Amino acid sequence: MPKEPPLSTPALPLAGIRVLDLTRLLPGPVATLRLAEMGADVLKIEEPGDGDYARAIGPARCEVSQFFVAVNRGKRLLRLDLKDAAGRDALLALVDTADVLVESFRPGVMDRLGLGWQDLKSRNRRLVMCAISGYGATGPMAHLAGHDINYTGLAGMLAQNAGPDGRPVLPNLQVGDLLGGAQSAVQGILAALVAVKCGGMGSFVDVSMTDAVFAHNIMPLVAHNNGQAAPPGRDLLTGGVPCYNVYRTLDGRWMAVGALELKFWQGCCAVLGRPDLAGRHWQLGQRVGGDDALAVQAELDALFATRTQAQWCTLFDGVDCCVTPVLDTTQALAHSLFHARGMVERFVHSTEGESLLPAAPVRFTA
Repeated sequence: MPKEPPLSTPALPLAGIRVLDLTRLLPGPVATLRLAEMGADVLKIEEPGDGDYARAIGPARCEVSQFFVAVNRGKRLLRLDLKDAAGRDALLALVDTADVLVESFRPGVMDRLGLGWQDLKSRNRRLVMCAISGYGATGPMAHLAGHDINYTGLAGMLAQNAGPDGRPVLPNLQVGDLLGGAQSAVQGILAALVAVKCGGMGSFVDVSMTDAVFAHNIMPLVAHNNGQAAPPGRDLLTGGVPCYNVYRTLDGRWMAVGALELKFWQGCCAVLGRPDLAGRHWQLGQRVGGDDALAVQAELDALFATRTQAQWCTLFDGVDCCVTPVLDTTQALAHSLFHARGMVERFVHSTEGESLLPAAPVRFTA
């Protein structure tokens, strides 16, 4: 029998989609980066002069900001002065054949430039326009400035991300910018594009980063509705049970124990040599944040402090109980998981410089 031809690499699902990116800094550029990774042709439009503020933020290599490279790779670049009639007309000409326009100015700025939704949809009825803002296109805070710390603070998320003294801890993953802004924008844009592809008209996608964080703050909202809201650091997923916590090792590193289910906790206790702890689990009546939970947590603190992180990794290797090391960035970049998945790429951004950057997190197979 003749051999079947090898499967060809499928075209990325957004191939042929044209995106105009007027955003700056982090949320919008990451949203359009994700669209580019799925095959869209993204044209990043910057004002003359300094352009995107991200160009001057963080460490530079070969005179290029690593932050700017990380979130804008894979895009074409164009400079336009939208306050100038010629620049405005040039953008409108691009809108005529575009599928998506993404902007992150404060609400009202695009209208004042003569580039608001009513102006753009009159030229291209199939256009999807996405506006990413801190507090949404409407409402009492629409015109106020903000950053990730403000969005997560208002949405009730930051208060739950606290240490033992109750002081909120600032995460180095920008939840408001990336979950609230970038990912919500991608979700809205894709949904609006599906509607267009099904024969409908384009639409205006209003993304409030604060709204999105609030909508995803599920566990505290559920606890509140049940009348059992725990204090910061004492809820099921924030330190209130020993089976879901972090523990310091002998060499000052950490292990993450995520044995939420009883079977995983039993497996964890077996590796620790403490089968007597297997019955002390929240599914068997242990009160979240209670005295027994804290007592078991103290025992695990002492146990994990007796070996190095590498020794614990060896002991837990191959044991299916949700116990893993807490890695720093250097360790994560070297980890076999990300290399096996092709998640670490060398991106050449000049004749003399390259960067290690994460690959597209979503894969497509025919």
